[in-house]
Amino acid sequence: MAPRPVGWISTLNKAGEINLAPYSFFNAVSTRPFIVWFSSEGEKDSASFAQETGEFVANLVSRDLAEKMNYTSVNAPPGVNEFVYADLAMAPSRLVKPPRVAAAPAALECRVTEVFRPRALDGTPTSAVVVAGEVRRKCLPPSRVQAAFRPAADAGGRTSCRRYRRRRDCRPPRTPRRLPPIARPPRRRA
Repeated sequence: MAPRPVGWISTLNKAGEINLAPYSFFNAVSTRPFIVWFSSEGEKDSASFAQETGEFVANLVSRDLAEKMNYTSVNAPPGVNEFVYADLAMAPSRLVKPPRVAAAPAALECRVTEVFRPRALDGTPTSAVVVAGEVRRKCLPPSRVQAAFRPAADAGGRTSCRRYRRRRDCRPPRTPRRLPPIARPPRRRA
């Protein structure tokens, strides 16, 4: 059973060619600093472009984008823009050059920290290429932010949260979840 893709990796090479590919071997590995990595079976465009420029964007895929994700998994020759092939809109990233998927529910703009080939137990290198990158910016497009997380606006349309107003395309502040009190069992009388 093959792993199910959970994210897109968008990259850009020095010649300006854009690549977008679905990845199931994609995960977060550290929180301080926030590091994500993806693994490519062999020298694919995503791994080579990220290694060449030192940047990539990890875009999360939602259920409503599953069909378009399947279109981007085509084995296209280098230079074919999968954004155009899958009819996906690009949005500019702020801190890295590769574009992000505009409709993705979240995007992580990353700078490459390490590229390596894992080894088998006998010491032989595998065919996989692992690209690790530090997240420089986490982004949620305003159209994807759930209405329940938006701060209430006053009559003038202003929100009560300055941070949310200043950075509309980023994650809104989290409100702590209150847990119900723990019920204690009744005391036994002797």
